[in-house]
Amino acid sequence: MMKSCRLLSLLVLFALWTLSPSSTPADAVAFAQTSAGTSISSTQNRAASSSNTTEQGTPSSSQAEPLRGPVQPVPFSHKDHAGTLKMACEYCHTLSRSGETLSIPRASFCMQCHQTIATDNAGVQKLAEYAKTDRTIPWVRIYELPSFVSFSHKVHLQHGATCEECHGAVAQRTRLYKEFDISMATCVNCHRARQASTECSTCHMLEQ
Repeated sequence: MMKSCRLLSLLVLFALWTLSPSSTPADAVAFAQTSAGTSISSTQNRAASSSNTTEQGTPSSSQAEPLRGPVQPVPFSHKDHAGTLKMACEYCHTLSRSGETLSIPRASFCMQCHQTIATDNAGVQKLAEYAKTDRTIPWVRIYELPSFVSFSHKVHLQHGATCEECHGAVAQRTRLYKEFDISMATCVNCHRARQASTECSTCHMLEQ
C-alpha cells in the first residue's frame, strides 16, 4: 500500500515537472505544495462565504424599501385583494345610484368575508371593532378633486377608461399612494388623446 502511494506521488511530481522544461524536481514539489495550499485556502474561503450568506440570509424588513403613501387607520393591501385574489375593483367600490361616484365600503361590508378569513390578523381585528359600532373608517384620501370640478366615473368607464389610468397599478400596491398628477393639464391631454370634448362645461359646473 505504501509503495503504491509513493509511486503515485512520484508520477504526479514527474507530470508537474514535465509541464515546464526549465523546472527542477524541487520546483515541482514546491508548485504542488503551493497549489494544494491555494486549493485548500479557496475551499475554506468559499465555505466561509457560504456560511456568512446563510447567517445573514435575506435583508431584514428594516433594510427593505419603506412603503410609500399615507398610513391608513386600517391596513389594507390592494396587492392581496385585487392582485393575488383577483377581486375586481367594482366588487368593493360599487357605483353610486347616479353612477357619478364610486363608494368606499363600510367595515360591515368587509366583515362579510373577514368573519371567517384572517380573523387573527391585527388589521382585521381592528376592522371588526369599526364594524361592531358601524363607525365610518377615517381613511386618508389620496385623490380629491376640487369642488368646482365634475368627474363622472360612470361616463369614463363607459368610454373605456380603466381604474389604472388614474389610480396607477393598484393591484401591485401594498399601500396606495398618489402615482399620477390629476390636474387640469393631465385631464385635457387625456381628452385630446381620446378625442373627447375639451369644452369648459365638460368638467366645470359653470351654472353654479
